[in-house]
This record gives sequence, structure tokens and C-alpha cells, in this order.
Amino acid sequence: MTVGIVMLVHTALDRAEQVVRHWTAAGCPVVLHVDQNVPRAACRAFEKILSFDPLVRFSKRHKCEWGTWGIVAASQSACELMLSEFDEVSHVYLASGSCLPLRPVEELINYLAERPRTDFIESATTADVPWTVGGLDHERFTMRFPFSWKKHRYLFDRYVTLQRRVGFKRKIPAGLVPHMGSQWWCLSRQTLSAILQDPERETYDQYFRRVWIPDESYYQTLARLYSSNIESRSLTLSKFDFQGKPHIFYDDHLQLLRRSDCFVARKIWPRAERLYQAFLTDSSAAMKKTEPNPGKIDRIFAKAVERRTRGRPGLYMQSRMPNYHWENGLTSNPYSMFQGFTELFENFETWLAKATDARVHGHLFAPDRAELANGQTLINGALSDSAAHRDYAPQSFLTSLIWNTRGERQCFQFGPQDNQEVNWMISRDPNAQISVISGAWAVPLFKSNRNFADLRKDAALYQKIESEHLDILRNTDAKARIRIWTMAEFIEAPMEPIQAIIDEIGPVSQRRLSEAPTMVDLEGFGQFLQNLKNQGMHPYLMGDFPVEQAPVNQPQLPRKPYLVR
Repeated sequence: MTVGIVMLVHTALDRAEQVVRHWTAAGCPVVLHVDQNVPRAACRAFEKILSFDPLVRFSKRHKCEWGTWGIVAASQSACELMLSEFDEVSHVYLASGSCLPLRPVEELINYLAERPRTDFIESATTADVPWTVGGLDHERFTMRFPFSWKKHRYLFDRYVTLQRRVGFKRKIPAGLVPHMGSQWWCLSRQTLSAILQDPERETYDQYFRRVWIPDESYYQTLARLYSSNIESRSLTLSKFDFQGKPHIFYDDHLQLLRRSDCFVARKIWPRAERLYQAFLTDSSAAMKKTEPNPGKIDRIFAKAVERRTRGRPGLYMQSRMPNYHWENGLTSNPYSMFQGFTELFENFETWLAKATDARVHGHLFAPDRAELANGQTLINGALSDSAAHRDYAPQSFLTSLIWNTRGERQCFQFGPQDNQEVNWMISRDPNAQISVISGAWAVPLFKSNRNFADLRKDAALYQKIESEHLDILRNTDAKARIRIWTMAEFIEAPMEPIQAIIDEIGPVSQRRLSEAPTMVDLEGFGQFLQNLKNQGMHPYLMGDFPVEQAPVNQPQLPRKPYLVR
């Protein structure tokens, strides 16, 4: 008793010939089906090369197209020829021209000889499989699919929509419970012959001709009628990505394939010379004699799918970037944004860099240029300080800066005069630490010696911009670590909020700060705000700022004694 190989070939005929000779050298008969789309001259040359091998046959050719009946018809013709020509075949193994044996053929023969009545075919109901792609699970058995999904996608989709709209449902033949699974199976002679010689085969074939992707359901369903022992798994290693497309194995997958302990693998790249040389051998040391276990490498494929679909945190690619919420984290590392601090404190950037050992930038989104740390014009990743380049894609500028400086905390300043396009992104970013002293933008206006009418106009504009920014930060979608103080409440006790900010960033020393950065002189600032009010502009973002500000460290008057009776 031996194993018969039915091979569906449509490309890379030279590799298929190499694999065929490997099977027949071990005494396995091979029946080949060559896709009708292959040119006749190429097919004849292929047949001529293998015509001298007594264990090789060629079956009737059918036109095979993905998702259509032709693939099932091709396997039926080849299997019928196998069963009629080779009586010694106990199991029939369905493979493709891109399949490659991974273990010595004798091991497969012995493995199946020990299990003469076992059928290896993945077979599960639509409710039990997670891999259906496109929303057509049970519907593939109750609708008609006369149009090719690949060649006539528009007609395919419109016809599905029409059937859903009118409520059309096909009747499933009596006694059938639709099952699905991998098209690469290994069936015993008894089960396969029962399927092909069933008196109701014409009815079943007529029904499955209009099922979508029948090669994944025809044998998987009918085997349930006749098999006495089904192992719902395939002996062929075939992995698929999240879109349902098969993974292709290359030369650098050699050790991965060895680890799987599977008998056969697909899809092998035709030019993977190293794989064909390594596995097309009957050496007893080629693979371990153990139970096939593709689950041993599932973790690697799961990680590959996750990397492809989610990517690395904060790193974008062309397929993910245009899609909202497809990013795996808006940025790659924590960073801090300060609003109003440089306006309220002298040399705040220098002080913060010394206190935290972080890289502290100025206003990265200033109108004229990106104020990079230490006056740089170029930073990691060849990011320049050009405002034109930055403003072409402000979000990308920030994500690139954070990605390119991984391992180093980035801090930058922000204000109402800066480019506001990054507001929503930063507010949604869990990596962002945002500290805002609202109304501090008025301090530079107060210090400037300009026409008051112009100051009033700028103050109204900045207040409007900052008010909209604060609304974004207070939105329910905000995920950043956000702290907002009015200027009035902040200057009353600046040390406590500054200490909290420094602790979160990660100070150089764990000791508490002994002094805050030097605050600018605010004498007369209250009167400046009052003047704005008198001119009809109400500066409310600063909080309840007194007209005459009391000294920050004003000593408290002694309390008067009182008597309790």
C-alpha cells in the first residue's frame, strides 16, 4: 500500500517536475492536472518530460480560477484517474505545484499506513471557523455566485446585494451540513471513492457549482457523510495572512519549516533554491520522526500578522497612515508639551533641561521656524527647522521627531500663535503630558511697547485660539495627561504644580525642588488686564487676577486673639 499524489499545476512547471520525480522515486504514483490556462505547447513539453515515468499520469484539463468550480472539477478528474489506474493506493494526497515535501516520503507512507481508515481533512461548520473573509460565511451556501470575484468584482458584488435585497436563498440538498476547511487534504481510498461514486453526486455537483470557493467546502462537506474517522486538520502546512492570502515561503524560512514537523508545505517561492535542495532528499536526518505540529510556529505567524496590521507604536507606513485609528499608538514615546511657561518664567527651557535632563525645545510650531533645542537647524532623522516643511504635515513632523529621538524625553513649548493643527492629535495621544497656564500669552503683550489698539486686537485673537484649544483638551476623547491652571491660580503657589510635572517627566534627582524658575516681573499686569476690559475686551482665561497684585511672598499679619465663652 502506498500514497497517491494528485497535483494541481498551473505555473513553475520546472519545479513541479522536480517534486514529481521526488514523489515517484519513493514509489508514490502521481496524477497531474495542468490548468487549461497554461499554453498548450508548454503543457505538451511538460508531459513529454515526464512521459517515461510509469508512475505519472495526466488527467483531463479544466480551467481553474480562484473561487470557482474548476478547481473541484480538476481534482475530481485527477482523483478518478488515480483510483482507476493505481489499485495499491490507500490514501490520496491533494497538493499543488508549489507544494514541497518537508520530510522523507517513507515517513508519510508509514504514518498513513498506521492509520488506514483515517481521513485528514480540515472540516468545520461556518459557525466554528474564524477565517472567512468578506462577510460571506453561511451565505456562500445559500446564494448563487455565477460571476468571478476576481475578474468581475462589480457584477459579483451587485448580484450579492440583489440577492440579499430580494431575500433569495438556495435550498441545501437534503442530508448535507455545509462544512469548510483547507482545500489541501489527504483522504482514504474508501472515503474518496464513496464521494466520487455517490448516486447523488450529480445533485451535489450541481449545487456546489454555484457555491462560493467550493474547493474549501465540497470535500469538507461530503467527507462528513462517509468517513468513519476524520482528523480535522491538514497534513500540509499552509499559512494565511489577515486578508486570506497565503504566505509564501522563501529561503530564509528554512529553519521555520523544519520546526513545523509537517509533511508538506505550501506556498514555496519557485526560486527558493535552498529550500528545494534541503528538502528534496530522503535522508533520514532531514526531519525528526514526530507528529506534525504546525502550531509550534503559529506564534511567529501571529506576530508577523500583528506587525503587518498594527505596526510598531508610533511608526507609520504608507498603508496605515491615511486611515484614522489604524495607527498602533500615535507616537512611540512619552513627551511633554508646555503652554504658557516660557511666557511666565525667565529662561524656562534652560532650567527645565537642567532639572530633567530632557531635550527641551522652544516653540516647535512657531510661525517662522521650528525652534529646535539649542538653536539647532537639523535634528535626528534629518528633520529641519523649516516651517514650510513642517507645516506640510504637522502631525507627521511631531511623530517623526518623537520616533527619531527614542530613548530621550522630548519637551516643547506651545502657544496660541503657533500652528494649531496638531491639537487634536496631541490631546488623543496617551504618550502626551500637557501642562497649560491659560492666559499666560498676555504677558509678552504686556511687556511689549506697542500701540494699545494693536495689543487689544492680538489679545482677542489669542484668547479665542486658546479657548478653542482648551475645549479640545477637555473633550471626552482626550487621552493625554492634561493639567490646566489659570494664570492667577498658578502664580499663587507655583512650586507644587512644577514639582508634579518634574516628577512625572523623571527628574535627574529624586530630591524635591528647592527653587522654582525665576518668574517674570508682573508689576502692573493687573492694570494691563483692566485696561483691556475698559477697551471692551474681556480677558477671562487668566482667572481672577487682581488689579494690584500682592507680593508672592507677602508675610501674613498676626491673627488677633479672641475669647471663647
